[in-house]
Amino acid sequence: KKVANTVEVIAIHGGNSVDKTWHEIQKAKKRHPELVVLNHTKNQDGYAVIRHGFTAAKSEWIFYSDGDLQYDLDDLPRLVATQRKTQSDVVNGYKRERGDGSLRFIFGQLYERWASWLFNSPIRDVDCDFRLLRRKTLRKITLTSRSASILPELVFKLHRAGAVFAEVPVRHSKRRYGKSNYKVSSLVLEKLLGDLRLRWELLSD
Repeated sequence: KKVANTVEVIAIHGGNSVDKTWHEIQKAKKRHPELVVLNHTKNQDGYAVIRHGFTAAKSEWIFYSDGDLQYDLDDLPRLVATQRKTQSDVVNGYKRERGDGSLRFIFGQLYERWASWLFNSPIRDVDCDFRLLRRKTLRKITLTSRSASILPELVFKLHRAGAVFAEVPVRHSKRRYGKSNYKVSSLVLEKLLGDLRLRWELLSD
């Protein structure tokens, strides 16, 4: 309510959770009946389940982030202020410092360079899940990835569609809630193979 007159909150349950996510969403729904819940228990999209949230969103602006609070929601007003100043279509956060363990930190640093090279990214941190998106601009693209590669696909296609980007440094800390479904090795494999497949598809498009 600090940044908008009306707020629609959507919680997405991606299924196969190891940290009782569905139970927590149900508790939140009881406390806040207005909460919109998308239950994808039989999720076949992996992390790409976020695209269902994009489709369901009805407001002019869409903000999304993870539910484990590695990002600080108090940084959201800074994204809104930057959008008003720049009139950009996408305001993307980038991590000031990574709060992950050493393996994820190293992979994160390498992945930034990989994504920038492979997709000629207009932003420095494709993997930062702290984004403010203009709904009208998002509707110009179609997302097809069914893995974590949805993130470079999202940025690449928005850029190709003429979206104006802005960036804001945001805080990133150790995981405060829940456990990740990904081991570092499986995450690396999914991202690298998915990104190469995505690059081939984009070149063929």
